[in-house]
Amino acid sequence: MEDVLAVYTRPYDPRRPQVCRDETSRQLLADAAPPLPVVPGHPARQDYEYVRHGTCNLFIVCEPLRGWRHVLVSDQRTRTDWAHCIKDLVDVHYPDAEVIVLVQDNLNTHTVASLYETFPAAEARRLAAKLEIHYTPKHGSWLNMAEIELSVLARQCLDRRLPDQDALEREVAAWETERNTASQTVDWRFTTDDARIKLKHLYPVVHE
Repeated sequence: MEDVLAVYTRPYDPRRPQVCRDETSRQLLADAAPPLPVVPGHPARQDYEYVRHGTCNLFIVCEPLRGWRHVLVSDQRTRTDWAHCIKDLVDVHYPDAEVIVLVQDNLNTHTVASLYETFPAAEARRLAAKLEIHYTPKHGSWLNMAEIELSVLARQCLDRRLPDQDALEREVAAWETERNTASQTVDWRFTTDDARIKLKHLYPVVHE
């Protein structure tokens, strides 16, 4: 926990961007009957029945100090999907960075080994060398600022029925553009000193 909190105290450095990454699944739902639009005296109405069209996964990466985020939609959340998300992060979004300081949860697919299972060894090593990975502790995923972005995404964009992956990608892209244009940052205030007071019960007792 203190390792992640120490990362958050580092000053902004474009050569070593601090990036948080997380993911969530989304059920694709279509209307069983066309919704009724707004008319005088009546709000928009939607039938309670819907049609399931499967699920998909959303990877989100964000740089809280810069106010930037990107969402990548995939069919699944396998080791290969994570590896391609990392390659996109390194080669598309941060090609000039010396090292990407990456905060993420400790799911067993979120490891350098996934790069080696997906790409040739030389390519996997190249990508791994660009990463400085910091894992949130077990039951401590709330320390990942990407969860804040996922919460905003859920409230502002995913609180409706989206019938297919194309529709989801369009909605997410529009949300991403609006948030990035406004350079919405995260004001993180929970520090190591706070953790030692408020989460004292998680620390071992040392008897001198």
